[in-house]
Amino acid sequence: MVLHKKMYIGGELVAGQSRLDVVNPATEERVATVAAAGFADVETALEAARAAAPGWAATPVAERQRWMLKLRDAVIASEDMLRDCIHQEMGKPWGGTQEDFDLLERSLKFYAEEAQRLHDETLRDRDGTHEHRIVYEPMGVAVAYLAWNFPLLNLAYKIAPAMAAGCPVIIRPSAATPVSAYAVGALCHRIGLPAGVVNILTTDGYGPSDALAASTIPNLITLIGSTNTGRHLMKVGATSIKKFSMELGGNAPVLVYRDADLDLAADIVTTVKFNNAGQICVTPNRVFVERAVYDAFRDKVVARAKAVKVGFDKQADILTGPMIDGRAWTRVKGLIDEAVEAGARLLAGGDRPEGLAKGHFLAPTVLDGVTPEMQIYKTEIFGPVVSLIPFDDREAVLARANDGEEGGLASYIFTADLALAEQVAARLRYGEVQINGVKYDIYLPHGGIGQSGIGHDCSRLALNDYLVVKRISRGLT
Repeated sequence: MVLHKKMYIGGELVAGQSRLDVVNPATEERVATVAAAGFADVETALEAARAAAPGWAATPVAERQRWMLKLRDAVIASEDMLRDCIHQEMGKPWGGTQEDFDLLERSLKFYAEEAQRLHDETLRDRDGTHEHRIVYEPMGVAVAYLAWNFPLLNLAYKIAPAMAAGCPVIIRPSAATPVSAYAVGALCHRIGLPAGVVNILTTDGYGPSDALAASTIPNLITLIGSTNTGRHLMKVGATSIKKFSMELGGNAPVLVYRDADLDLAADIVTTVKFNNAGQICVTPNRVFVERAVYDAFRDKVVARAKAVKVGFDKQADILTGPMIDGRAWTRVKGLIDEAVEAGARLLAGGDRPEGLAKGHFLAPTVLDGVTPEMQIYKTEIFGPVVSLIPFDDREAVLARANDGEEGGLASYIFTADLALAEQVAARLRYGEVQINGVKYDIYLPHGGIGQSGIGHDCSRLALNDYLVVKRISRGLT
């Protein structure tokens, strides 16, 4: 069955100026036809958000909370439908859709509670002549651009803090995966959310998409996407003074020391790397392994890679689904082939999995002998490929871990020496350092350093991106 989905603009479900087909990359079959916004639709959404801004900002926090929890109740009641949207539009394994769904439900609850904790602050006047208050107010209209790799999780990271802070938001999901976002728009319509508070639309082409950022109406542009996209939107958005909050690309290093729990390290590296077909911004890219344990660790990673189940079957326990489209598949395959041609060894995978003739599937891949000159070392792979690199010099490997323009988001350390781990963590230039484990949740800050972004998703810190700070001082008589 082919789904037909409308945009959600100004409190109404809208057919839009054009249509886009959504294709399941696992089956290469059309699963939905969705409305797509042209320039006129974009302008309608911007005006709807602007019109909603004063009223939503003035809405008491308790009432905003009620709307957020009402939407959460609708989300919970629609779990199977929402998860199936992701399953079909991404070809994501059914088990993998649970994380997307859970983060949306938890995010609405978390930020509804966090909004209640926002209070004015007082500052002591050193001369005793004035009274000072710090007041937090809504930033205004927000435009949120979402990546396709976690359709509901990425939406959750934006819709909930915006609503909690009192900011109307225009959410632009990727044209590759708009179905689940549009389903959330239908839920907003069903519960009667005040018009313009949330608007959800994808765009037909870059022009209408850029028009959202180029408009002088938004006060905040927020993005989950690549570093190049971030640079582009900052340039396009320079028509007025705006705030930017961006979670961008990464080239995550892993440091495995000789005293590490190798099974734990191999489990985490392969699970995080091969989940979602490696299409995760925090997934390990360059795995540096101390030479004394390199061979043992390599063998463990290869064995796990070869055991990974790949495919598209709602009833099966599958870890790795397809790449998002043929272009992504060709790009990652090209990185693998280029590395092998330059001297890397292919230890597992490297091509289409056996028995999967249809769909954009790439077998879990392990490369050995990757060097800094190779493109696969320099770039964010965004595919199911582990690059293994031995090291001898602990000082030199830190410099290598920190090199490259696309670093700065996530990094991993495995060692039994906690003093060493803390020393290394202090020197890694990454917004997140994971030691002997991996943990992500809505209450934990998520953000990068340098070219990997500004601002934060998740945690109470995300609210800061949607708020302005005002000082009110009164003379004492």
